[in-house]
Amino acid sequence: MSALATRSWRIIFGLRFLWVGAILVATLLIVMPVLSAVDESVIFEDIKIPMRDGIRLQARLYKSRHLKGPTPVLLRRFPLDKKRYEPEAQRFAAAGYIAIIQDCRGRNGSEGVYGFYPAEGPDGFDTVEWIRRQPWCNGQVGMWGMSYAGSSQWLAAGEGAKLDATAYAQGASNSYNVEYFSGTFRLPAIRSGLRGALFGIPTELSESKEWPRWYLHLPLTEFDKAIGYSMPWRISILAHNRRDGFWKRMDVSGDIQQMNFPSQHIASYYDHICRETVRTFQAMRERSATEFSRRNQQLIIGPWDHGNLRRKVADVDFGSQATLDMVGENLNWFDRFLKKKSEVVKQSFPPVRYFMMGENVWKTSTHWPPPEAKSVSFYLRSGGQANTRNGDGRLDRKPARDQEPSDSFQADPSDPVPAAPAYGKQYREISGPTDQQLAQDRNDVLVYSTAPLSNPVSFAGPLTAELFVSADTVDADWVIRLIDVHPSGFAQPLATGIQRGSFRDSEVRLSLLEPSKTYRLQIDLGHAAARISAGHRLSLQIAGSCFPLFDRNTNTGEGPTGTRTRVATEQVLHSKTSASRVLLPVLPAGH
Repeated sequence: MSALATRSWRIIFGLRFLWVGAILVATLLIVMPVLSAVDESVIFEDIKIPMRDGIRLQARLYKSRHLKGPTPVLLRRFPLDKKRYEPEAQRFAAAGYIAIIQDCRGRNGSEGVYGFYPAEGPDGFDTVEWIRRQPWCNGQVGMWGMSYAGSSQWLAAGEGAKLDATAYAQGASNSYNVEYFSGTFRLPAIRSGLRGALFGIPTELSESKEWPRWYLHLPLTEFDKAIGYSMPWRISILAHNRRDGFWKRMDVSGDIQQMNFPSQHIASYYDHICRETVRTFQAMRERSATEFSRRNQQLIIGPWDHGNLRRKVADVDFGSQATLDMVGENLNWFDRFLKKKSEVVKQSFPPVRYFMMGENVWKTSTHWPPPEAKSVSFYLRSGGQANTRNGDGRLDRKPARDQEPSDSFQADPSDPVPAAPAYGKQYREISGPTDQQLAQDRNDVLVYSTAPLSNPVSFAGPLTAELFVSADTVDADWVIRLIDVHPSGFAQPLATGIQRGSFRDSEVRLSLLEPSKTYRLQIDLGHAAARISAGHRLSLQIAGSCFPLFDRNTNTGEGPTGTRTRVATEQVLHSKTSASRVLLPVLPAGH
């Protein structure tokens, strides 16, 4: 080989080594921060916790290797893979707690058969009692977690578990109000129950593109036949659409007067559990067992959807302040009541922190709604042609002085209004704020709007609508969405409410509609805080469906076992004697 060739090969190999070295350095630069972020002082061990019937539940215990002596213990109970919550447990352990993540009965190594919510009360109680008896526990136990792990805290407390503090997000003390709202079933609950292989469903099934078609299957109680997979628990939920004895073991809202512990409640405007989370916070403040408990409740409510505490939600970016460090908030709460850290105890905590959409900032209050908020009515007005955003519907501070023609639309179960119309007829399961312009172009949607505002309007609290309605069928739904229409035309939903006609008086005993008879409906739109800027318009959208966020009303009165459908002609009245309106908790100017 010539000297030139030899020198060339040396150069090539030298460059190769430099290239490999560069990759190694880059890899170290990427990996080392990640490794350093893991607290190596935190260790874990797997344990088995016995239940009253001899079943043992798998759990993983996290603690600092430097921990000396008994310490408060934080518990999370959940049916899915615990590894996804290890970072949370490690943060608690690094802060001086013992953190335990327990697998629910029949899940991930726990013995027994998974029983969904009804088993969570007794098993949660037994687990807390066992923890208290361990030498490494100082006698104080708290619980944390989101969604299912939040609701399981309330079921354990309802069973009588002695808890010293809880911190949860998007959970409920009443499971019926998680699955149903005003008589309508939350269809995405079916699919969410399949994700994570909770019932052993193949991933390709839970992620199938056929769901829009499956959601249209009738009868609803035979939904499992449409997807070709047995779902006895979900079918039972669909069959029990009324608040009957089926739900008793999953409703502890009536036991709140016996509960005595501080609780941090994190709720989200666009979450289907928001109403129930806020309702639980208010009940604990008003009815829990002691003055100590009633005084030490906190509500944090922001602009997220379910499972999401980040700044970007559906089509809207709410800014950097919208991202919430849930574990950090939980730690401050537990440090105050379980460790009684002086620097935390000395700081007063606001009972309510709420995010003001539009301004995209956090505000505080002593109550929810804020005491300074005053109910203001915006009345529906039109000449009877409020269909679509190009119709004559308007929102007015003053009601009609005489009779005005009613507005009407046809609700066809075979062509439901999509919840996320910006995505076309894909019928996406999106509860967050998606552009509603395409929905407002449909003739089966009524739209009432203010003129562009000359001055901003801010509100915070629960939103309600009072509608005077009729239908030519024995049942029908009325869906209301409050919308901030931007100057660009973007129509951002702020809150959504729905009322099934047959459930207007009771969730236990149903009352079918008398065709063409006028009814007064009180419709709960949930909770929101928003600033409608000058130049924007406030709009109210009314339809007969919101699919697939809620199941379709077949309009026949047959309920979830029905297979027949009827097109309903629905009317909304607005006149001197039937003053349909939306009521907003408006804040003083400049607040």
